[in-house]
Amino acid sequence: MNNVESKTTTVGLVVGDTVILAADKRATAGTAVYHKTVKKILKINNYSAMTISGLVADAQFLVENARALSRRYELQLKKPIEIKSLANYLSLLLSIYLRAYPFLVQLLLGGYDSNGPSLYYLDLYGTLTREKYMSTGSGSPIALGVLESSYRENMDLEEAKKLAVKAVISALSRDGFSGEGVDVVVISKDGIREESIQLRKTLS
Repeated sequence: MNNVESKTTTVGLVVGDTVILAADKRATAGTAVYHKTVKKILKINNYSAMTISGLVADAQFLVENARALSRRYELQLKKPIEIKSLANYLSLLLSIYLRAYPFLVQLLLGGYDSNGPSLYYLDLYGTLTREKYMSTGSGSPIALGVLESSYRENMDLEEAKKLAVKAVISALSRDGFSGEGVDVVVISKDGIREESIQLRKTLS
């Protein structure tokens, strides 16, 4: 299971003092559906999380490295690591391994620190960009179209959550590699809050 490529749809957006991450729940390998309740948004620490798409083992390795760095930083400096520092570390790790053993992943790293909320996109080359909204995975062209047409920086939290879910669901209806439901993670100065939405309930 760890070596399969999980084609997926994940989205992230920043509104106000909050980052919203959302992702579908289906794990695939080729045309086979391996699991229908996979978590594709993984917590790094109490103020950051990452969405994963691509090879599961590669993504898990990067998540564990980010968690280790975060724990070490907090133990030494008695405060959470800044999201930009985490993003730069992951970018460096991706670029170092690129020629010998590239990590086949697309990642969205979101979090809240002393500078407020932030969202970063990373690809297998180590490319790092800060975004207001972004999508990754096999359904990302569809999801990104939804985000581009409706995103506003002054949206309230409920509007933003609905848009994130709508973007993922739009991809689910057209992308056979994404499906089952939507996980949502909200990150703010108060920490991380997680929700899970079953697809059939959303569409009813």
